[in-house]
Amino acid sequence: MTDNSSLESLNQQITSCRLCPRLVEWRERVAREKRKAYRDHEYWGKPVPGFGDPNARLLVVGLAPGAHGSNRTGRMFTGDASGDFLYPALHRAGFASQAVSTSAEDGLTLRGLYITAVCRCAPPGNKPTPEEMRACRPYLQREIELLEPKVFVALGRIAFETLKSILGAPASWAFSHGALYRLPAVDQWLLASYHPSRQNTQTGRLTAAMFDDIWSQAGQLLLEGA
Repeated sequence: MTDNSSLESLNQQITSCRLCPRLVEWRERVAREKRKAYRDHEYWGKPVPGFGDPNARLLVVGLAPGAHGSNRTGRMFTGDASGDFLYPALHRAGFASQAVSTSAEDGLTLRGLYITAVCRCAPPGNKPTPEEMRACRPYLQREIELLEPKVFVALGRIAFETLKSILGAPASWAFSHGALYRLPAVDQWLLASYHPSRQNTQTGRLTAAMFDDIWSQAGQLLLEGA
């Protein structure tokens, strides 16, 4: 069982981080200027901590907060199109208590699943630099140490490559939607998925059925390892 106080302490470290000047300036400027549709909202404007079940055996890793999504709401994949596609799928699979994720106070809870990201600050153009991702890497490593997940779901190629590096996976493991790999020494699984970005979902590159298959497979892996 995860030490909740250690996880809470880590999340406090994350939210107070100011290591990357470019990201600090951008996230805070976005929070001040706001998007017109959210001009009455109080933006979070800080690094976004992980979210979910502290006893999760499934860890989901995305790329970075959205400028007007997580950077506004303070919760992973909340308040933007990616979250509007992710949480209904998690709800259908039994991992989320509800299909709607609009704010950190909307009552949503996750069961057996924890969501985090490679980079914790909203980056300009949704593109963190390699240096910024390296600065954030210890936070993801610590989450993995605390949670000891059985299954990892990488949302997108960057998350997949980052997890490969952290887990010491073979370089030959290639990213593709639905690709599944096992680390036999520690009995962990790495499952790859296209990111639920608007670019992927609106073009049909990632469909609801394709996404449902990912969560069904992850759930089956957890059952088999129980």
